[in-house]
Amino acid sequence: MFELVIATSNLGKAREIKEALRNLELLIKTLKDFPSLPPPEETGKTFFENALIKAKYYARKLKKICLADDSGLEVEALNGAPGIYSSRFAGEEGNDKKNIQKLLKLLEKVPLEKRKARFVCVMVVASPEGDYIKAEGIWEGLIGFEPKGNLGFGYDPIFLVPEYNYQKTAAELSLEIKNKLSHRGKALENLKKFLFDFLKKHELKRMAE
Repeated sequence: MFELVIATSNLGKAREIKEALRNLELLIKTLKDFPSLPPPEETGKTFFENALIKAKYYARKLKKICLADDSGLEVEALNGAPGIYSSRFAGEEGNDKKNIQKLLKLLEKVPLEKRKARFVCVMVVASPEGDYIKAEGIWEGLIGFEPKGNLGFGYDPIFLVPEYNYQKTAAELSLEIKNKLSHRGKALENLKKFLFDFLKKHELKRMAE
């Protein structure tokens, strides 16, 4: 059984990743298992750059294979904002509720057909030696006018999904359904095509040392 550390303290994100990988023979840990380790400074200008920073940093510090993702919401009417700043859109002391309130305020007079948005997720799995694999997933949708549902996190309560004719938000979907449709679920499906070969290669390398 291979060990994989999910480099996040976000319980909602960790839960989605664990669920998507549940059928694989993996011993999965998260940063909750390593609470004394400070986070790296995310200085990247793109989702990929930040995911790579996190994956390489934690893999090097923990000497374990680490999976990191960087994801966020891009709103067309806001020129792609909040983008890589999605989690701190309302400020460093902000939270999901404040982020949503700020976004809805900025879109207050924008009609539904112009509230196009997409979730983007880039995942990187890195080894302690610094090599890595990556995958990406995108979920197109619209921004609703008020939060609905309590099953998700982040911007899920205002993200109207096309798969339900924009009548449901991501926060009204079960975890199983969401993982089949979402940006993170798509990234994980793409990642799984290469993950075991990557893990096997580094386990063989470790055993040979």
